Amino acid sequence: MKFGSICALLGLATATLAAVHERAIERKVRRNTISSRSILKRDDTDPTLLYPAYNLSVPVDHFHNDSLYEPHTNEKFNLRYWFDATYYKPGGPVIVLQSGETDGTGRLVYLQKGLLHELAVATNGIGVVLEHRYYGTSWPTANLSTESMRFLTTDQALADEAYFANNVVFEGLEKYNLTAPNTAYLGYGGSYAGAFNAFLRKLYPDVFWGTISSSGVTEAIWDYWAYFEPIREYADQECVAYTQKITHAVDNIFALNDSSTTAELKSAFGLPNVTYNNDFASVLAYGIEGWQGRNWDPAVNDPSFDLYCGNLTSEDIIYPDTEDLSDIVADLLAKGGYEDEVGNLTTPMLNWIGWLADYAVDSCSGSQDACFSTHNATYYAQDDITQDWRSWPYQYCTQWGYLQTGSGVPASQLPLVSRTIDLAYSSLICNYAFNITTPPNVTAINKYGGFNISYPRLAFIDGEVDPWRPATPHASPFNSTAVNRTSTASEPFILISGAVHHWDENGLFANETVNYPPNYLPPPPVKDTQSQEIIFVLEWMAEWQLAQLEKAWGGKSELI
Repeated sequence: MKFGSICALLGLATATLAAVHERAIERKVRRNTISSRSILKRDDTDPTLLYPAYNLSVPVDHFHNDSLYEPHTNEKFNLRYWFDATYYKPGGPVIVLQSGETDGTGRLVYLQKGLLHELAVATNGIGVVLEHRYYGTSWPTANLSTESMRFLTTDQALADEAYFANNVVFEGLEKYNLTAPNTAYLGYGGSYAGAFNAFLRKLYPDVFWGTISSSGVTEAIWDYWAYFEPIREYADQECVAYTQKITHAVDNIFALNDSSTTAELKSAFGLPNVTYNNDFASVLAYGIEGWQGRNWDPAVNDPSFDLYCGNLTSEDIIYPDTEDLSDIVADLLAKGGYEDEVGNLTTPMLNWIGWLADYAVDSCSGSQDACFSTHNATYYAQDDITQDWRSWPYQYCTQWGYLQTGSGVPASQLPLVSRTIDLAYSSLICNYAFNITTPPNVTAINKYGGFNISYPRLAFIDGEVDPWRPATPHASPFNSTAVNRTSTASEPFILISGAVHHWDENGLFANETVNYPPNYLPPPPVKDTQSQEIIFVLEWMAEWQLAQLEKAWGGKSELI
């Protein structure tokens, strides 16, 4: 979920700051029983060539009694999906991976390998990737004006998935009744799609037999300053301290209201032509926000955070062309209130400057405001159907929030990002794009249970160090409202040690795994979690079979 726009939760995969375009290419596990020839063939093939796209016609408006969607419509639209029935045997489930706030094609790899694939093999099921309305090609309206986007709510999308389960006919499998409730439907999703699946199980228990919520952000939060708390807690502490102190110095310089000193600061970082202080501060946060992109799979891991921290904690000046700035940086640190620590902070700040030039500044070929500014009402006013960036901002501006601020951090601690990154700045897109100037209706989301949502056969899988953890049911160390739970087969509650954002979802082909120390792939905590998921899903399916027998015998199952 990047700075200036928000994540992807709920992405998460990258809501407000880090999640508008959340990284959605995490990989998954392939079973070792498949021959190496088959593995290599499938691994070398673009999954869009392996899995044709299908469409199901679904209602644009499922709720004609709700004034939120006036004027109502009876129209339908094409909801895109893909499936793999390679391992299907009669009696097996349909396992739906909700693609969430992204184009569904980015999730197709999960039909090849990963948890979705593993569950399909273990249960003799059908793996499905289902696109979310207003993403990819699943557009209910002809344009993306604010009025047209009124049908983009989580409730409408949940109803889409229930409608899908009740009505889909899979090509080549027409002889089977594969609709709910005749067939067991299981759901999975990560980040926003994780919360989505938690709500899906609770709202449509007669349609979905069980769901897995991975890194599910079930508590909608307007000012999500706590995004940075797991980073502050679990990241390299020397890097954290340098980031906090230099950021504090930057904020202190802004507070001087001295235009010449502010100009000197921006020039030192190679950003002299960034007009707004909060835009400048947002660029400085690029390093710290890279934490969410860390992944155990080297092929999809974002190394930016580790490179950033490696730069800041180096004892040497890494970029020779920054040495000439030493005196200027020392003066800026002194003016920013760190005169006593100039000796300790000068090299980290010089390396921050050098890293940022490499990572972002030098790649800007136009005006710096065009590259880095959020203050762009003209751009955000575009609303034709090609402006697909509008979808997730509309969701967080109207319902989800997750504005990742520095201003919300308690005064008793130093933030990791500038306090100039506040709600007013982070919500500019809401105003410019949708003329929304009020906080989102988070009650529309939190009414389902928030931190403490629970239901039989609803699993919560979260990452210990995930920046989205403070918005999940595993938030207890960061929010006293969340209650820790005991994991059971019916209601699994698993925290993956050392994991970031829905690490259980992705995986490797068998020929990519590493089964020797020290760098096991997948790492033991991930592999163990995925094994547990297969085990409890098999238990859920045993319950399903029992329920079907009870129905056949004329009894009434108490399982729901």
